[in-house]
Amino acid sequence: MHDNRLTRSKTPRPGVGIVHLGLGAFYRAFGAIYVAEAMQAAGGDWGVIGVSLQSPGTRDALAPQDWAYTSVTLRPEGDLAQVIEVLDHVLVAPEDPAAVLRAMVDPAVRIVSLTVTEKGYCHAPATGALNRDHPDIIHDLAHDLPRSAPGYIVRALQLRRLAGHAPFTVLTCDNLPENGKLVRGVVLDLARLIDPALADWIAEKGRFPATMVDRITPATTQDDIARVARLTGRHDAAPVLHEDFRQWAIEDDFVGGARPDFAAAGAALVPDVTAYEHMKLRMLNGTHSALAYLGYLAGHETIAQTVADPDFAAFLRALWADEIAPVVDAPAGVSLPDYAEALFERYANPAIRHRTWQIAMDGSQKLPQRILGTLAANLDAGRAAPGLCLVVAGWMHYVAGKDEKGAAIDVKDPLAAQLRAICDAADSPADRVRGLLAVRAVFPATLAARIEGPVIAAAEDLARHGAKQAVAACAQSVVA
Repeated sequence: MHDNRLTRSKTPRPGVGIVHLGLGAFYRAFGAIYVAEAMQAAGGDWGVIGVSLQSPGTRDALAPQDWAYTSVTLRPEGDLAQVIEVLDHVLVAPEDPAAVLRAMVDPAVRIVSLTVTEKGYCHAPATGALNRDHPDIIHDLAHDLPRSAPGYIVRALQLRRLAGHAPFTVLTCDNLPENGKLVRGVVLDLARLIDPALADWIAEKGRFPATMVDRITPATTQDDIARVARLTGRHDAAPVLHEDFRQWAIEDDFVGGARPDFAAAGAALVPDVTAYEHMKLRMLNGTHSALAYLGYLAGHETIAQTVADPDFAAFLRALWADEIAPVVDAPAGVSLPDYAEALFERYANPAIRHRTWQIAMDGSQKLPQRILGTLAANLDAGRAAPGLCLVVAGWMHYVAGKDEKGAAIDVKDPLAAQLRAICDAADSPADRVRGLLAVRAVFPATLAARIEGPVIAAAEDLARHGAKQAVAACAQSVVA
């Protein structure tokens, strides 16, 4: 059908050294490119087998292209395309879970990386512990062939131990605080339920480096596919489009020291990424979510459109200056005002169509890391945080499922049904706030009690005046 389809070059492909769980657009626009550039600079067999944990769509799009795809950098001065050939194969886990385990058990594989989003770790966001009641975890405890990402990791490590192989390094690339510690805890919790001796072996010999990842990558649309065809003259069924900026800080702690030369590709290999991840989670991801909920309610389709609204721009700057930066310890040599200004420029890039609806997905999983930790830190310091309380109220309005004009919102969230039922049963914004604050999977009881009053006030303001006026009033009150 497409005679001009993208095809792989004839250069020899490297051996496989990485299995990646969750082969979405972000990893292909970020981690896979770092791996490709590291091999180009320093060699090594670090080819990647990608694993789709849910659907075959990515595999089916990439297979006719022999796993090659186009990466497009979106710049105000014009798009820049390059072909990425680091993928060796793509497996679809539900079709053949045993094949995924075989790939992960291969001793040539020394890293298993993940981009499975917050919900993919099957943890309780409020505590970080394994959610033993998660349907996939219940399944994985009862079956040798798993469904969840933690299940695949534990079962593969179990098989490697039985075969006498060293464990692989588990390299998480998701936006979670202390992400290495979190995935280690979830894996050990699950392993302990299966075999305590396995858990001890993983704890002693396994490695779970923390990372901080940063590159804005909108979801690819059919219009994007047509745009890439015009740009390159080739049909690519699975391109990725992303901003020019990228940043990856990696805790340099790998099993046997085995890893690609990430530093040669521009990553920062550091002893501790905590300062980087807190800065990014609070200043970037936190404001991304703030703009997503409140911007969507105000009728803005993209982040660029949202920050082009002067009221939202003022609100964003006030959030950074008065409620977020004061509770962020900057990494050495980093100016938080400069970082915020660089973020604003990235948000405002008109070439990036990052939809507010896309960022708004899975808010029950994101809110604790992106917003609630920052809110609690302000309260602990004796400071009110009206902007962050307005963001929480915005999320609560959003998950009720109706925008300000009464149109239905397609709420994508693991807790969507539970949240909607609470909202439907509420007689007022205050009732809705109290009901949602009682959801312990999102709000710890102590924090819920501390923020009930200001979040109710923000929710009533939203209901009375709408998001645009509410953010304008909030920004003006801070300036005053």
